[in-house]
Amino acid sequence: MIFPTATFTIFFLIVMPLSWLAMPHVRLWRIFIICASLVFYGWWDWHFVFLLIGCTLWTHFWAIRISRATQESRRRAFLTVALIGQLGTLGYFKYFDFFVNSSHNVAHAVGLGLPDWTRTIVLPVGISFYTFMAISYVVDVFRRELRPAGLLRFSAYLTFFPHLVAGPIVRGSELLPQMKTPRNPRNIDSGRAFFLIGTGLFKKVVIANYLATHIVDPVFAVPGAHSSPEIVVAVYAYAVQIYADFSGYTDMAIGLALLLGFVFPQNFNSPYAAGSLQDFWRRWHMTLSRWLRDYLYIPLGGSRKGKFRTTFNLMLTMLLGGLWHGAAWTFVIWGGLHGIGLATERWFRERRGARHGRRHIWLRRLATFNFVCFAWIFFRSDSLALAWQMITGLFTRWGEPAPLVTAGVVVWIAVGIGSQYLPARIPDGVMERLSRLSLAWQSLALGATLMLANAMGPQGVAPFIYFRF
Repeated sequence: MIFPTATFTIFFLIVMPLSWLAMPHVRLWRIFIICASLVFYGWWDWHFVFLLIGCTLWTHFWAIRISRATQESRRRAFLTVALIGQLGTLGYFKYFDFFVNSSHNVAHAVGLGLPDWTRTIVLPVGISFYTFMAISYVVDVFRRELRPAGLLRFSAYLTFFPHLVAGPIVRGSELLPQMKTPRNPRNIDSGRAFFLIGTGLFKKVVIANYLATHIVDPVFAVPGAHSSPEIVVAVYAYAVQIYADFSGYTDMAIGLALLLGFVFPQNFNSPYAAGSLQDFWRRWHMTLSRWLRDYLYIPLGGSRKGKFRTTFNLMLTMLLGGLWHGAAWTFVIWGGLHGIGLATERWFRERRGARHGRRHIWLRRLATFNFVCFAWIFFRSDSLALAWQMITGLFTRWGEPAPLVTAGVVVWIAVGIGSQYLPARIPDGVMERLSRLSLAWQSLALGATLMLANAMGPQGVAPFIYFRF
């Protein structure tokens, strides 16, 4: 079940009032929201509900054991077992085919044959997101930064449907305290919630879908059949598409959670206005960036063990971050490019210091944006061969016709990029004014936005990009 569908609308219109009716009775509410979330998750394939339940029970069991253990060696042993189970499950479903197929390709290249034991494994929706949340939970318990919650509260936290299949990656310290006591409906900022849902839906259904169907999908499918202008515009269009798709979906998640009484962390902050790659990763998929920093980069040693080790830690973090996005060499290269870029930036900062201040900020923004767009080629391409065709096509077919470069495509690219340079006071002001209106007027504004998105969007709704991650 995905948000911008009639099925989910009916589901949410049933769940929201029942959730508020059950809210004064905390135990009843937790049971209700767990059941509703499992229905939401099982709508796609009910078999994987058992996987989600298993992950929940496994994580809770070992978190309790870690918390109660007094010897450091036992606590570390319990943490290791918990992580092996979590990462093992993620690795099996997400990377089994990748490593088996890579082994077959290597064996074939050297003239060897391997038994044909490869089988296709269906990737459960959202497994990367709730696995990372489970990992952060047991690690925080191990670090004594978080006390383990009861089974019902932890289950409600991990399965909570607004974040379940696409994030944001909400840590236990951010959401568990909110689930401890009933939420007060008088404190709900419905204006902000409706704004996030409406603008998120518009980004997802109109901007992302338009660019996907009108230029991105046809060009990336057969790069050799398109001119250089079409390929260049398709690369920029994909940069806007993935931003509008992902940030739009997580905006809806944050807005839906608000209507249920819960506050999620922000996940995007105008990433294409970044003046460096480091700044980009502080703005793009912020909950994942912080997760990689706190649970991978810093435990590896961060920048505390010399220049070589810092570079190694950056590269490994970004390579694993790329692999988290998908089991393909294209994602590994995408992560490697960002690792090299971050390491290079760090080297220049150490040599030049901060004496340039905000000089040449627009040149740095332009360079950062184009580097990010170039790396997106590997992220979007279905194979290394297609990625190479895209790259060569950037330079070799100028002067050929470009029928896919239409006014509509250019306008939505400009809107997608230009909107990120709006001062924050503008959307904040709109949300503030919307919050002052009565609930009836707020609902009317949201309904008008939904009708506009439905009228302007292509027929049907393209699948959310991050479902396959």
